[in-house]
Amino acid sequence: MAENVKVAQPYANAFIQMASNKESLDQVISDLISIQATLKSKDLTQALSNPLIPLGGKKNIVKSIFQGRINDNTVNFLLVLCDKGRINCLETITYLGLEMAYKQASVEVAHVITSSDMSDSQQEALVEKLKSMANVKQVKLEITVDKGLIGGFTVQIGSRIIDTSIQGQLRKLASHLGASSSR
Repeated sequence: MAENVKVAQPYANAFIQMASNKESLDQVISDLISIQATLKSKDLTQALSNPLIPLGGKKNIVKSIFQGRINDNTVNFLLVLCDKGRINCLETITYLGLEMAYKQASVEVAHVITSSDMSDSQQEALVEKLKSMANVKQVKLEITVDKGLIGGFTVQIGSRIIDTSIQGQLRKLASHLGASSSR
C-alpha cells in the first residue's frame, strides 16, 4: 500500500471534502467501510488493476458491485477514479479516506494485532479501557489476527503501543537480561 500513498492521498482528500459537503460523516464512513469489505475479494482488486480490462469494463464492474449498496455520490467518485486511471489505488484511497473521516468524526482508531479472534465482550472491554486511557469518546478497533504471535495482543492507538503478547514480554525480558549482564 505504501507505494501508492502519494498518488492516493489527493484523491482521498478530494473524496472526503466532496462527500462531507453532500452527506453525513456517518454515511461517508459507512460507504468507505463497505468498499473496504468488498475489496477483500482478490478477484475484484485484480480485475480493477488489470490493464487488459478496458475502461468501460471497469466502470461496469464498479456499477454492478456498488450501485444501490453505497451512496450515488460515492459510486460517481469511483467512476471518476476509473476515468482518471486510478481505480487501481482504490484500496489505499479507501484506507486513507477512512482515516481522515474518523479523524473528522473524533474517532480514535486502535490497531490491534491478536493471536486469536476476540469475542464481542473482549472487544467491548478493550474499547472501554482504551477510551479511558486515550481520553477519547469513541474508539474503532482495527483487528488483525496473527497466529505467529504467541498469546496476548498488541495495540497501537495514536503514538502509544501496548504490548501484552508473550512475544513482547520475552523481548523485554531479553532486553533486561542483556542490560543487566553488561553491568
